Amino acid sequence: MQTILGAGGIIGIELANALTKYSSDIRLVARNPQKVNEGDQLFKASLLDAGQVDNAVKGSDVAYLVAGLKYDAATWENEWPIVMDNVISAGLKHNCRLVFFDNIYLYDANLANPITENSPVNPSSRKGIVRASIIDMLWQAVMKKGLDALVVRSADFYGPGIKQNSFLIEAVFKPLAKRETANWLMRDDVLHSFTYTKDAAIATALLGNSNEAYGETWHLPTAEHPKIGRQWVEMIAKALGAKPRYRVAGKLLMKILGFFNPLMKESIEMLYQYDSDYVFSSAKLEKRFGLKPTPYEIGIKVVAKEFLKK
Repeated sequence: MQTILGAGGIIGIELANALTKYSSDIRLVARNPQKVNEGDQLFKASLLDAGQVDNAVKGSDVAYLVAGLKYDAATWENEWPIVMDNVISAGLKHNCRLVFFDNIYLYDANLANPITENSPVNPSSRKGIVRASIIDMLWQAVMKKGLDALVVRSADFYGPGIKQNSFLIEAVFKPLAKRETANWLMRDDVLHSFTYTKDAAIATALLGNSNEAYGETWHLPTAEHPKIGRQWVEMIAKALGAKPRYRVAGKLLMKILGFFNPLMKESIEMLYQYDSDYVFSSAKLEKRFGLKPTPYEIGIKVVAKEFLKK
């Protein structure tokens, strides 16, 4: 049994598709789970409830924690430690391997080119402090209690089917598709990497089913040679057949936009990621497993095609 905890988001959906290569026995766990594959087993549960998590993990060989909590620092501080503790406890009890889908908020903000698995942990935001804390919980369980686990990390992601929590979709694709003005953050002359969701899911499924991957952190496949902000807008506008109109939003404008868009409001503390080069390296995984990320030009066309159908 391969179990996806927090299966309702785009990563959970893509992962459910990818796992069919390794198992026909897939369990989707969420508050209101919906089938992705015909044979999926649906399991209603809240990850904040220890008993429900225990039952959800029972009988699983591998559990993938891919939950996306509300993008709110206070929510993260209150809920992520509970979720991680529940999942670790269930994994230990049922001898289930754990794969945790993480972001890169815990890394040092001043060392972002390139960002590798060996980049120092030194978070500069409330959300980053939370991520560092729960990662420590996980590795302590590995070292002291014998949990078998691995961590995968993604840069900011984009891809088809995303409904929320993607800067590139919210700030660039959506407004340009409506022939409105896009938004970039802080500086449009620095490099910024994005991970394609389908690549992330394929690699996560592979790692979860590879004995040699456990006990380590892996950066998910992300194309080399990222574009600067201005080029991202121009590429997306071209794919959408739109004019590349955009504004560069600093802290003041972000605060104003935050009154209308919660994602923008909660992104203010993460603006450092757009103030200098943010280049994410997945060289370790590519070399070890031979996976190659989708080129940006192709990924953008796939997403644009989805918007053009609306």
